[in-house]
Amino acid sequence: MTSDSSLAVDLHHVAKTYRGKVHALRGVRMQVRRGEIFGLLGPNGAGKSTLVKIMMTIVRPTRAEGTVLARPIAHTATLARTGYLPENGRFPRYLTARQAVEHYGALAKVPRRMRKRRANELLDTVGMTQWSDKRIAAFSKGMVQRIALAQALVNDPELILLDEPTDGVDPVGRRGIRDLLGHLRQAGKTVFLNSHMLGEVEMICDRVAILVEGLVVRQGSMEELTAERTYYEIELHGLDPDKAARTAWTALGCEPMASSETPSQPEAATPEVLRGRLSDGCGVEMDGDRVRVASPDPAKAQVALDRLRAAGLVIRSFKPVRQSLEDLFIETVSSNNRVKGGAR
Repeated sequence: MTSDSSLAVDLHHVAKTYRGKVHALRGVRMQVRRGEIFGLLGPNGAGKSTLVKIMMTIVRPTRAEGTVLARPIAHTATLARTGYLPENGRFPRYLTARQAVEHYGALAKVPRRMRKRRANELLDTVGMTQWSDKRIAAFSKGMVQRIALAQALVNDPELILLDEPTDGVDPVGRRGIRDLLGHLRQAGKTVFLNSHMLGEVEMICDRVAILVEGLVVRQGSMEELTAERTYYEIELHGLDPDKAARTAWTALGCEPMASSETPSQPEAATPEVLRGRLSDGCGVEMDGDRVRVASPDPAKAQVALDRLRAAGLVIRSFKPVRQSLEDLFIETVSSNNRVKGGAR
């Protein structure tokens, strides 16, 4: 099987049907590039953990084609180049933190001297050096999760699969894990993570996929996925808000248009909102002392900016505004449910 060397994961037609005709996965198509942090999102029961377990050969697929680290799925030697943090991972409670990490290093066939060194380094990295020789039985859920992350890295893997890596971890710990994932990316590692923490995914991931009822319904970078919902906002300074809209509107020289033609945010608008088009056809909305240019292209927003400045208006701020990952996720899941409901 030929493979693209730039891809760490290249999956096609991945399907899994459990007993009772439960379709966990329905033909997943997914690509993860080498050296990126990739986030897999989806509601409970979407099939996220099943997909990761298929890549780790824990679950046998009904059908699966593609490659992991340029080798066919389930290639045994490839697993030695992979790190895995399972959801709700468990350790023998009588082991110390150090013993747990070294134990999993031994299972991964890391040489004894190297795994001892790696255990010390990783326990320090995840903030557990102080508890290295304490038994896991005394640890909180968040502390156990840090140990689980350390064991996932003990074999210095090329690909790291993380299933809810910050589950139970406090805010300081979550910040540390985000920083660690950033360092792994800089080192050329590929990180694939499942998470319900949408804010964290948005901060750290290069690209994401949204899995709904066993199908990937959206995949790409945040810029790609939200391009149609991205606009530029210009905030004016020094004008009476009641007069700002009319003053700026005259400077813009817009042609009026129906409110349904511009992708504005209704909840942010007031009855005094003015809507129109610039001479190049780009939609513009004027709401008080704010101008919204309905385009992700800064060059088009610059046209409005130049006209406002030419009229002597003072600009307080100029910034792109895009849909949040949370809004994108909810919209995607809700849209899928509406389509499904309408098909019945």
